This record gives sequence, C-alpha cells and structure tokens, in this order.
Amino acid sequence: MKEDYAITIKGRQVYEDEDQGEICLSALGTYREKDGTRFILYKEYDDDDASVFRTALLKVEPGMVTMSRSGSSTRLILEKGRRHLCLYDTGFGTLTVGVYTSRLDVDLDDTGGKLEIAYTLDVDSNLSSQNLLSVEVSPVPEAPEI
Repeated sequence: MKEDYAITIKGRQVYEDEDQGEICLSALGTYREKDGTRFILYKEYDDDDASVFRTALLKVEPGMVTMSRSGSSTRLILEKGRRHLCLYDTGFGTLTVGVYTSRLDVDLDDTGGKLEIAYTLDVDSNLSSQNLLSVEVSPVPEAPEI
C-alpha cells in the first residue's frame, strides 16, 4: 500500500446532550478512484503495541459511505436519510446497531477533498449517540531529490 495521502479524521460523539469529546487521527494512507467509487485506506495502530495495526477502509459511492476494518466484523453503512442495521465490533464482542445518517456531504475529486457525515447510533432502537465525522484527504508533497 503506497501511503501517498495525508488523511485527517475528526470524530465527535454526543450522548444524551452531553458532549463526550472529540478524537482526531492523522495518518498516511492511500486514496484511489475506480469505476466511480473512491477508496480511502489507512492504518490504525494499537495503543499498546505500535507494531499491531488494522487497515481501515472508507468506500465512498454516490450517496453512500461504507466504513470497515480488516480483522474486524465492523461494517457501518452511512446513507443519507436511511437507517441501516450494521455490525460494530467493540473489542469485547459484536453488536448490531442501527445507523441513521442525517447528513452526508462529499466534496472529493481526483486530488482529495473532504467528507462530512452526521449520523446516530442506536441499540435495540434506543438512541445511543449522535456522531459527527469529518475526513480530509490531501496528497503528500513529494520530497525533493538531493
């Protein structure tokens, strides 16, 4: 995997009107387009062992984003105005969660761009959290030859 793109992901979670904080992840990864679908791939490293990682994939299709991780059953489908039942791996077990996407703004072209998603998660039809996800993709400048 040629890591030639900078990928910045910001996520914010709100639970019962109480902000649970924001996470920010910056990584090198790949960004490609094939047959009208864009793929964003990057590695997520284990907090305790930097040699252990999973590959995260964002598959961006017209009107829909699918998020998944290698070695995990997690697969979230984000489609504006629709609720999907999805698998979410907590690390302690897998849950089936409802995912409703209220906003899906895609501004990606051949050189990168931005993705903004607002969605809710529910467990047994009970609201679990409101989530905001922002993904920015930009090419890494090539180092000059010496």
